[in-house]
Amino acid sequence: MRARYGIPLKITAGLTATAAAGVVYAAGFEARSFRLRRVTVPVLPRGMRDLRVLQVSDIHMVRGQGKKRAWLQSLAGLRPDFVVNTGDNLSDTDAVPEVLDALGPLMEFPGVYVFGSNDYYGPRPRNPARYLLEKVQGKHGLNGNPPVVGAVHNPWEDLRDAFDAAGWVNLTNTRGRLKLPQAELAFTGLDDPHIKRDRYERVAGGPDRSADFSMGIVHAPYLRALDAFTADGYELLLAGHTHGGQLCVPFYGALVTNCDLDTDRVKGLSTHTVADRTSYLHVSAGCGTNRYTPVRFACPPEVTLLTLTARA
Repeated sequence: MRARYGIPLKITAGLTATAAAGVVYAAGFEARSFRLRRVTVPVLPRGMRDLRVLQVSDIHMVRGQGKKRAWLQSLAGLRPDFVVNTGDNLSDTDAVPEVLDALGPLMEFPGVYVFGSNDYYGPRPRNPARYLLEKVQGKHGLNGNPPVVGAVHNPWEDLRDAFDAAGWVNLTNTRGRLKLPQAELAFTGLDDPHIKRDRYERVAGGPDRSADFSMGIVHAPYLRALDAFTADGYELLLAGHTHGGQLCVPFYGALVTNCDLDTDRVKGLSTHTVADRTSYLHVSAGCGTNRYTPVRFACPPEVTLLTLTARA
C-alpha cells in the first residue's frame, strides 16, 4: 500500500504547499507591492508644451489600509500638472474618510474624475471563476446579466462633494475644462458602462476645438464607449476597471478584463481604431482589489504618470 500511494500523496502535499505559498504571495506581498508606471504619449498638437498627468484608478479602499494611504499621499511629490481619477475608489462603505485622507495631497492639484460601480455600490462575495464564465458567455456587469437586487449603497455623494470642493471637475456624462498655466484642456466623461450608466448621447459631438487639447475619460473600457469616443475624434482615452486582469499567468498575461475589451489591451498604452480614426487608449491596472478577493498575481498594483508630448 505504501508503494502504491506514497508518490501521489507527496505530489498532493507539494501542490497544496505551492498553492498555499502562491496565495500568501498574492495577498501578502504583491497586492501591497505598489508601483509607478511611466508612459509617454505623443498626442499633443505640435508646439505644445509637455503635460504630466497622474492617473489614479481602482483604489478600492478598505479601512485600515495604511500602507496604501501613505503611498497614495506620497505621489504628490511627483508634482503632476493635473490628476485624473478613473473611479472605483471604495470597497468599504465606511472608507470615504480614508480615501479623502489618501488623496488629500493630490487634491491640491487640478483634477477631473468619473465614478465606477464600486463607488456607488458596496462589494459582495463572488466566486472568481464567474469572471471566466462571463467572458465565455459575453456577459459582464449589468451588460447581459440580470439587475442587481439588494445592493449595498455606498455614500458616494460624500466623495463627490469633497472632490468638487477641492476643485476637481466631475465628468459624469458631461464635459468639463481645466485651465492650466501652460494650456486649457477639455474633457468629455462618461458614467460607468459596467452598470449601464453611460449616456454618450449627452456628450456627443467630438472634442472642444476651442481648447488646446481634449480627451475622453471613462471608468470601464467597454467597446461601445471606446468606439463612440474614437469615432468622434478624441485622440486620447483614459480608463481603469480591469485591474490589469488581477490574477495573471506569468509569461502569458491576463485571462479576463471584466468587460468586452480584449486581454491584449487589459492594461497600459495601446490604440483603438474605428473606421479611419485611431485613439490612444491607456487602461490603468489600478492600485487595489475588491475586499473579498484581496489578491493580485503577476499584476502588481499601480498608478500611472503619463507624459503627454507633441506629435512628431
